[in-house]
Amino acid sequence: MHGLGLTELAASLFLSFFLDNVRRDSVKKNDDALRSHKDWVYYFSSLVIDYLTVVLPILLIFTVLAEWAYMCAVSLVIVISICILFKRSQFHLKARQHNMPSLRTDISSYRVSVILVTCLSILAVDFKIFPRRYAKAETYGSGIMDLGVGSFVVANALVSRQARNTTAMRWKASLRSISPLVFLGFARLISTSGVDYQVHVGEYGVHWNFFFTLAAISILTSIVRIHPKYCGIVGMLVLAGYQVWLSFGLNEYLISNERSAGVISQNKEGVYSIFGYWGMYLIGVSLGYYMFFDTSLKCKSTQVVKVWILAASCWILAIILDSYIERVSRRMVGH
Repeated sequence: MHGLGLTELAASLFLSFFLDNVRRDSVKKNDDALRSHKDWVYYFSSLVIDYLTVVLPILLIFTVLAEWAYMCAVSLVIVISICILFKRSQFHLKARQHNMPSLRTDISSYRVSVILVTCLSILAVDFKIFPRRYAKAETYGSGIMDLGVGSFVVANALVSRQARNTTAMRWKASLRSISPLVFLGFARLISTSGVDYQVHVGEYGVHWNFFFTLAAISILTSIVRIHPKYCGIVGMLVLAGYQVWLSFGLNEYLISNERSAGVISQNKEGVYSIFGYWGMYLIGVSLGYYMFFDTSLKCKSTQVVKVWILAASCWILAIILDSYIERVSRRMVGH
């Protein structure tokens, strides 16, 4: 069901791109219109199309239409097929002129969808209209909200300064870039404690939250400077070593209720999960470098093929690890 929801999201983004091309053609045809009027029509129509084809479908699919997910997916595919057949010649001409959406456009759409689904899930999770299967899993398993934290880390890594190979930053600059995350982390801690908001301790710990995790990842990446060419290998080694550590007893410690008075023990889930998130971040840095910023790779078709191969390999690897090593767990960020 989670994969089906993400498929519907991808279909909505594709439909938005298609209609955006049609809109651009219609605006350009009216050459007699005033420039200011054309700009106003362009931005307003873009806003309307994005809302109707991306925001509204996601809102409905993850709430009131959650039980009709299959029907929604089929409907979106039918609508996209009709649009392509109706504007086939114009669409192909447009695609050749603009070479279809670039990978950078795709990753922008991916980041937008991650943020949109994250905001929707955070706001809707406390209401009955939001299906519980999309919420965070207690220990093992994954829901949409479990996928969101990992997706957020990878999305940031794809366009990070490390992926652009511009890691030469002074400590003061690094601290300035991390300070907003630290501030947000403490602000969330103080606000939730001040209003006595219910916080699940087993998620990140007593005091920890995801903002602290993002800050810790940035600190680790700034201290351990690795060329983006080798970030993928280092990231896989980090994840493999962390998984071995989990298999040798760390997983039992993390899912237990054992907590001492120490800061690390009080926040064991958040502290130890840094290694898993950092490994994913390094792999995302390597992927971003080779896909978007490596000037030696100029063949776009090769890039697309590599993305498909990588996606299929990751799915197969996730199934194997989940079946034979350990079930997926966001709480431990491992299998």
